[in-house]
Amino acid sequence: MKEKIKNLGTLLVAFMLLLVAGCQDDDNSFGSLTAPTNLELGYTIAGKTADNPNGDGTGNVALTAHADNAITYKFIYPDGTSTTSPTGSYTKRFTTTGINSYDVTVIAYGRGGVSTTGMITVVDVLSLFEDPVTVAKLTGGTSKVWYWSAAEKGHLGVGPNTETGNNYYADWYMAAPFEKAGSESSSCLYNNKLTFTKDGNLLKLSLDNGGSTFFNGGYTSVGGGTQTDDTCLPYNTAGQKTVLLEPAQSYVPDAFSTGTQLNITGNGFMGYYIGTSTYEILELTDNRMVVRAVQGNNPGLAWYHILTTEDPNGTPDPVYTNLMWADEFDTPGAPDTTKWSMESGNNNGWGNNELEYYRAENAVVSDGTLKITAKKETYQGYQYTSSRMNTHNKYDFKYGRVSIKAKLPTGGGTWPALWMLGSNYQTNSWPACGEIDIMEHVGNQQDLVHSTLHYPGHSGGQADTSSKTIAGVSDGFKIYELVWSDSVMKFYVKDTETSAPVLIKQFANSAAHPYFNWNFFLIFNVAVGGNMGGNVDPAFTQSSMEVDYVRVYQ
Repeated sequence: MKEKIKNLGTLLVAFMLLLVAGCQDDDNSFGSLTAPTNLELGYTIAGKTADNPNGDGTGNVALTAHADNAITYKFIYPDGTSTTSPTGSYTKRFTTTGINSYDVTVIAYGRGGVSTTGMITVVDVLSLFEDPVTVAKLTGGTSKVWYWSAAEKGHLGVGPNTETGNNYYADWYMAAPFEKAGSESSSCLYNNKLTFTKDGNLLKLSLDNGGSTFFNGGYTSVGGGTQTDDTCLPYNTAGQKTVLLEPAQSYVPDAFSTGTQLNITGNGFMGYYIGTSTYEILELTDNRMVVRAVQGNNPGLAWYHILTTEDPNGTPDPVYTNLMWADEFDTPGAPDTTKWSMESGNNNGWGNNELEYYRAENAVVSDGTLKITAKKETYQGYQYTSSRMNTHNKYDFKYGRVSIKAKLPTGGGTWPALWMLGSNYQTNSWPACGEIDIMEHVGNQQDLVHSTLHYPGHSGGQADTSSKTIAGVSDGFKIYELVWSDSVMKFYVKDTETSAPVLIKQFANSAAHPYFNWNFFLIFNVAVGGNMGGNVDPAFTQSSMEVDYVRVYQ
């Protein structure tokens, strides 16, 4: 053993002597360290012809590099990614949709790491990125509606967005089935309808959110809120957005992704606002889709959405067919005193800074309809009069279908309402008594119909509301309906008794909301001005809400 160590020392000394000698003449030991010379760069766009000067739309470009004394080459692209090729050849797929040019930096490496750098501009490359399979599944060939898969665990979830780790599923949080239906601040989430449509060569998306969007706490200011927690806020998502399909670019392994991502133009999004318009499709079948999106203001977070073609709100409405109470307004004169009580006064603006003074005289039954007329006239020190009437202690009820056929007034400042209040309001102060606004409308936003719930934590300006534009509400009669049970509340508008209803709002009722599970009574009124009615048109003189009938089925 000792002899071996001695011989090893001799060898080390001999090696050091050779190394010193080698340092005196590089060419005799490692060869020349001359940098590569005569660097030549080129490219060929795939499918480029006289008829297709920008290529075949795949975005593929064959890059070439050659230099004397070069061992390997590195191509560096504008997005910061790079590729190393010992042969100096590589086919790069440029994915920016449209016709674009790209500056590619090329480094030719020689012996010992010495290098020569050059640049080439790849001019006018067409990239269409076609994915007919994805389009077919999303649209069914024409158009298809998708919903949040509320019944499935993890339909909303979040996990890390890191180069290593579990970056392809919601590792940190998964929403329980229908979890958001039980959350007052997020009950709007399951109202979303996402319609993907094939329009020629374009893919388009429309998002019907029922008037309210579920905002991430970091983005509530976009919806005009000041909250720091996730919450629902009114937000208009009307109109179609063009969707660009792109190759997915993320940390997700290929085995856990379809390789395609959706880029929704016009700041579009898929129902939950997290400050992004790009969604990677992880899974996609004809009736189920899983997408992943990186939060816009926190690149370390990835959100996961599961969508389905089955409407989570598609459970049939409770069937209420027994007519329990009605007023057909067939007897001319004042409203029927056995059914209605007339309210009077201004009551300090009714808590809304309203301008009218309520008088019984402004409500009249004639020609088969009830007419509540708001007028510009001086009375008891007020500049406007109107009427407000209710059924309290004459007809109070719990659950059922309320159907009201009405034509709404016009004029800036008018604020008609067909609504209900908890019968225990005198001992259980508003909003704890609950308020159900079947229909509200303001003349300053003609044809925009609101359906709203007021309850603790969601009242006044923070009420749980949904809105939809219904054309012609003041030109003719529409039917406004509430379907109300211990498990659901749905608000509809329809043109006739047999026409298809338009859903304005849906709310998941439960024992957790006692303020919607006791007796209520009906209220009809037309307010003037106030917090919601807004400024009164100086030219306003008078306008009426007409009610053809009100019917309650149980």
